[in-house]
Amino acid sequence: MEELCSVSGLDPLWDWNLTWYTSRPDLTQCFQHTVLVWFPCVYLWTCSPLYLLYLQLRQHRGVIPLSKLCCSKTLLGLINSYLPLPSCLLLYLPLPLSPLHPQVLAVVIIQVDRMKGSRSSILLFLFWTLLVLCSLVPLKVNIEQIIDQNQCPEADASFLSKFFFFWFSSNKPAGSIVVMETVQNAPSSLTFDLMKQSAANATNNNDCMIANAEMWKGFLFATFLFLLSCLQSLFHHHYMFHCFTVGMRLKTAVMGLVYRKCLLLSNSARRQCTLGEIINLVSADTQKLMDFVVYLNCLWVTPIEITLCFYFLWQLLGPAALAGIITVILIFPLNGFIAKVRSKLQVQMKFMDSRIKLMNEILNGMKILKFYAWEEAFLRRVGVLRDGELDALKRSQILHSVSLASFNSSSFLIALSVFGVYVLMDERNVLDAQKIFVSVALINILKTPLSQLPFAMSTTMQAVVSLRRLGNFLYQDELKPDNVERLPHSTGVASQTPGGSFSWTNDGLPCLQRINMKVKTGFLVAVVGHVGSGKSSLLSAMLGEMERRSGFISIKGSVAYIPQQAWIQNTSLKDNILFGGERKESWYHRVLEACALLPDLDILPAGDSTEIGEKGLNLSGGQKQRVSLARAVYRRSDVYLLDDPLSAVDAHVGQHIFDRVIGPRGLLKDKTRVLVTHGLSFLSKADLILVMEEGHVSEMGSYMELMERRGAFAKLIHTFSGNQRRGSSTPRDKSEKSVECLSEDLIHFDLFPVLLDGAECKKLFTNPLGFLTEVCVCMFSSCQVKLQMYREYFRTVGLTFIMTIIFLCAFQQAASLAYNYWLSLWADEPTVNGTQSDHGLKLSVFAALGFTQGMAMFGTTLAIALGGIVASRHLHADLLNSVLRSQMSFFEVTPSGNLLNRFSKEIDAIDCMIPDGLKMMLGYLFKLLEICIILLLATPFTGLVLLPLTCVYILIQSFYVASSCQLRRLEAVSRSPIYSHFNETVQGASVIRAFGEQRRFILHADHRIDSNQEAYFPRFIATRWLAVNLEFLGNVLVLAAAILSVRGRDELSPGIVGLAVTHSLQVTGILSWIVRSWTDVENNIVSVERVKEYDSTPKEAAWTLEGSLLPAEWPTTGNIQFEDFGLQYRKGLDWALNDITISIQDREKVGIVGRTGAGKSSLALGIFRILEAAKGRIIIDGINIADIGLHDLRSRITIIPQDPVLFSGSLRMNLDPFDTSSDEDLWKALELAHLSSFVSALPQKLNHHCCEGGENLSLGQRQLLCLARALLRKTRILLLDEATAAVDLKTDQLIQSTIRAQFDGCTILTIAHRLNTIMDYTRVVVMDRGSIAETDSPPQLLHLQGHFYQMCVEAGLA
Repeated sequence: MEELCSVSGLDPLWDWNLTWYTSRPDLTQCFQHTVLVWFPCVYLWTCSPLYLLYLQLRQHRGVIPLSKLCCSKTLLGLINSYLPLPSCLLLYLPLPLSPLHPQVLAVVIIQVDRMKGSRSSILLFLFWTLLVLCSLVPLKVNIEQIIDQNQCPEADASFLSKFFFFWFSSNKPAGSIVVMETVQNAPSSLTFDLMKQSAANATNNNDCMIANAEMWKGFLFATFLFLLSCLQSLFHHHYMFHCFTVGMRLKTAVMGLVYRKCLLLSNSARRQCTLGEIINLVSADTQKLMDFVVYLNCLWVTPIEITLCFYFLWQLLGPAALAGIITVILIFPLNGFIAKVRSKLQVQMKFMDSRIKLMNEILNGMKILKFYAWEEAFLRRVGVLRDGELDALKRSQILHSVSLASFNSSSFLIALSVFGVYVLMDERNVLDAQKIFVSVALINILKTPLSQLPFAMSTTMQAVVSLRRLGNFLYQDELKPDNVERLPHSTGVASQTPGGSFSWTNDGLPCLQRINMKVKTGFLVAVVGHVGSGKSSLLSAMLGEMERRSGFISIKGSVAYIPQQAWIQNTSLKDNILFGGERKESWYHRVLEACALLPDLDILPAGDSTEIGEKGLNLSGGQKQRVSLARAVYRRSDVYLLDDPLSAVDAHVGQHIFDRVIGPRGLLKDKTRVLVTHGLSFLSKADLILVMEEGHVSEMGSYMELMERRGAFAKLIHTFSGNQRRGSSTPRDKSEKSVECLSEDLIHFDLFPVLLDGAECKKLFTNPLGFLTEVCVCMFSSCQVKLQMYREYFRTVGLTFIMTIIFLCAFQQAASLAYNYWLSLWADEPTVNGTQSDHGLKLSVFAALGFTQGMAMFGTTLAIALGGIVASRHLHADLLNSVLRSQMSFFEVTPSGNLLNRFSKEIDAIDCMIPDGLKMMLGYLFKLLEICIILLLATPFTGLVLLPLTCVYILIQSFYVASSCQLRRLEAVSRSPIYSHFNETVQGASVIRAFGEQRRFILHADHRIDSNQEAYFPRFIATRWLAVNLEFLGNVLVLAAAILSVRGRDELSPGIVGLAVTHSLQVTGILSWIVRSWTDVENNIVSVERVKEYDSTPKEAAWTLEGSLLPAEWPTTGNIQFEDFGLQYRKGLDWALNDITISIQDREKVGIVGRTGAGKSSLALGIFRILEAAKGRIIIDGINIADIGLHDLRSRITIIPQDPVLFSGSLRMNLDPFDTSSDEDLWKALELAHLSSFVSALPQKLNHHCCEGGENLSLGQRQLLCLARALLRKTRILLLDEATAAVDLKTDQLIQSTIRAQFDGCTILTIAHRLNTIMDYTRVVVMDRGSIAETDSPPQLLHLQGHFYQMCVEAGLA
């Protein structure tokens, strides 16, 4: 290159005297004409092949049409290619239009980008940028040459300038005397050259006298500082962007993997992995894996950064740097020990898991809690768990405050140890401004890796734990595909099971043994047996849900399954029935008519487009079962497995369904049907009957064959045939009218339109589209959190805590400012004979100020944490009381997921996130205030820069906070459907597998996960946008501080300059963290808003009334009087009950019957005051029930509900949550409920643990436990809501006999679907359209041949 320059007649390539050691730096001509020209071209030639290869390998995105901009760039590029290049380039490029010409190559790349669908090219952007940057120096030279042309200024002067000779003053050398006589005879151009040279010499001499160093170098260093800071920000945040992207992909993949595993879990694995644990895997553990990806590289980068920092400290201070290393080594074990102790305190999470699990059960069983007046007992249970959780959190926060104070004091401790050792090693060691503030800057840099390394290690450990948890889940047993052999459909044998033995677990005892059966195609097989005999297990074995121990099962054709407890999706009624299939109108209508669903469509707001709530919230038990049946019938499968689908419907509806669907003339008459039933009237129409007993088939054959054998089956038929509907061909002229189905549950869910205000969603129950909930119409218009929520939170914290926190924050920052200012004074102290004096005093003051700051920081963090715990305790208690005291209608319209979210995520945010955000925000705000004070004291003109930067900062902050709030809510809204879908899938996995719909559900889950990630992606991109913009503002402030320090070097001391610059370097991160912490607080304070949202929900009446004179033994007789009683589910709706006037005497047995929707269950709601009377009153033993407390009422009457609900815990707790009964009483109740033998056989007997929902007990056993509860309460009034629907006939007979014997002295009200259970009652009340149609004794009503007679005829009892 030197030879090339010499050949061209240019100066050398590099000249230090021209470039560095001068007051006017410049580059040599050779450098400008070679390196600056070649560098962009070489870059383009080198990178273009790689870029073109990348475009070739990348997925094709389509061709971008030619635009005006593209044509303009192409034309300009080609025009530029004709311009002459420098001679050095022409040596190698003889042809102006060579393909290697940079401009031609750029045009080619533009067109290739367009053809490959790339709208922008980083290659060309960097090429043009380099080209412009490299052209700046030649441009500067050309401008200087133009300015330096020797022309007299008079030629270009204005009239006034010429008139007053102003043009001369701009050329007069300042402070010099020019002897004009010496140049009188010189030409005018030479005169002005001499004058300029004289002025320049004078200026140079002044500069040399002012300082040895040139000022331009200071400006250069300040510029480099700014540019490097900007580059660091850009590279760091692009790195974070890619890490987050990879982490998102990993999180998405693992969530999909967990979902797929849920569809394969065996029943034994399902019992070990609760739904809450699965949701935790999806929500928490996948997030920890994502965090691990983000911080993975910190594990090896941070040690390198720490090593480099100490290396530079060694270079600066020598062996004294070892003291800093020792300090770091001592701090790490302290924080490690604290982290270990805190990990042992993770019992807080166990308390939280237990609390959430209990709250889930409370919400699912809220109706039972209100019926039994158990709210206070469960309130205490939740309170005990909450107290344990907060106690563990308090201890953890104390340790965290110690850890945080020690870490934040680490920079001070390192500086103290390094400076102390340095000055004490040798008295000639002097701490000047350079050594102090360069060391402080290095220590501040060291603080970042020191904070990241423990966090990265903690994240890694958490990720390892999460991986282990995920691994344990993914290694759980799966259902074996060979449990059932699936064969193509053909005539002949549809299913056979020779010598089958099956169990629920691999190592458990077989539940089914010696199963030998063969079912022919088109047969109707009835399976009967007592509770727990193995009927449902047989169907599960046929589905492949049980482990095959011996033998085999083969099924020909497709399978449809109707479970005993209907599984309903949170979607429209139509989608529940179609279940992914194509709608065929004629078949669809036939299915609806056969399943008795057409009358239901007439009353639903949008017909079959009405949205069904979670678990069929707005459907009754019978409606859910009919929808489940319609789903299977519409499928047109070959084999149907029906697990007692008729038990949840009225007798006449059940007969209708059997005739139109299941029976010999039903829609499924050509299909193979296996029907589990307790209805004896259907058995005569079955082709084959299996009698199950203790896990094996005791008898098998047709109805007539079994009757002829006169075995157990025949005895069963003879015993109960008189009490069962006979199933004969009774005329059914009015069968169409008999299935006028309205909602038959205790609560008419679809009649509760409620509009809930707040941050969550608007639930619109009566919108024209019939949706139960609109898809979260979030309140984006009011995204800014109301100031009232801050006031509410700080009010619960308390004024004392708030004043203490503010004082400690101010005191802490004052101590920090003091010890930093003390360092600047130390640095400015002049040396005497090469030494400084009073090292001990300086170190002592420095240490005292630093330790004071550390103690103040500990006090601040601890006060904020304890204040947060106080606020959280009050807010959780208020939320729990508000929810438990809400009316039942509130729970019908509010999904349980929303309430659980309040008690889990929102309370967790109040527990931890808000205090942590406040700690961070207050700490950084006061730190920023300290830095601004230092900068203004050092360089007051920095205020001119601070003012516009503050305006821009406020603008960016306001935009980001508002956007982040909306993005967070979008992400939260899209996250809930994921959990709901997981919940639905886990609960309905057997149905999904039976129908073979796994692939469709996997696609739905993937879509929901993708939707959530689409909302999450812009959220973290917004964080990167914020960081880049704010760090740029911080870098501008650093540039301003550095330039002003250079300009004011004559007035400023080195110490104050070092203090100002080192602190300004911290502004970059502080600005970003202030907004992030502020945003975190703003986002999480929404949790307070959501928790307080339920304060305004409609509440029940008081549980107890002070000063109540209610007798202790009330009710003593059990007289009930309805006086003109009326009930409405909501004002403006039709009467659910109207003009009910009836008197029920003590010890009277009253059956309440009627068509579905006649108002039977509404009477129960009125008696228990689940709904308050709209008119009239109910009087029990002379006392108006509206005048007493709810608990006083509900605790003294008893109900046995239709759906048996158990809570996780011991049998003792489920029977007696208040723990007021003795063991003797409990055993007596169990004996009377025919459960004593079962409980005695359990290892822990009364302490036997019931699973969530009582899943480890059969449905019949759960119903018997509800009977035992009623026996324990010993009240004078008993209400039965079809309490024996889920049990077999023998158990039903036992229950009825127990009720008659043990409740003989009680008033009994029975809401009956099985009319045979009330034929011996004192009186029957027939309800019709909310009124009493007729009432009298059963024989008298039969004689009248009215409504009751017609119902008995339809049921085969008359």
